[in-house]
Amino acid sequence: MTLDKALQQLRDASQPVPKPLRLPTAAEVDAAERDIGIAFHPDYRRFQLEASNVVVPVLEPAVVLPDMGYLDLRETVKDAREIGVPCDVIPFCQDNGDYFFITRDGEIGLWDHNGGGTVMLRKSLADWITEDWLGGAGEAG
Repeated sequence: MTLDKALQQLRDASQPVPKPLRLPTAAEVDAAERDIGIAFHPDYRRFQLEASNVVVPVLEPAVVLPDMGYLDLRETVKDAREIGVPCDVIPFCQDNGDYFFITRDGEIGLWDHNGGGTVMLRKSLADWITEDWLGGAGEAG
């Protein structure tokens, strides 16, 4: 699965909401990278710039827009690091106390809050979008 196809599937699956999110600017993405202290993998950067405004149940990946509460990537990273998620990855989506994360190399993993440690799940963000996020949305409906 290519990232282009995954992002298009994500946009196609997005549900309308009363107050839609906007996409961040490149400057806002740059600021989030500086605040977190890790450069984003190009695929993750592209997701933030092109599709982070989608609404697809059941998962809610964090966004780089300021003042987004529980969806704020900075808060997600801070909360995840406080409970033991490694500092060399970007935890981008919380799911029942577990955290999906992306490595500097663009690989996706899951940090298990029940002491199961880190499990590498997918080779790419595109796979995570289509198999975990969109696949999970299909199961919920």
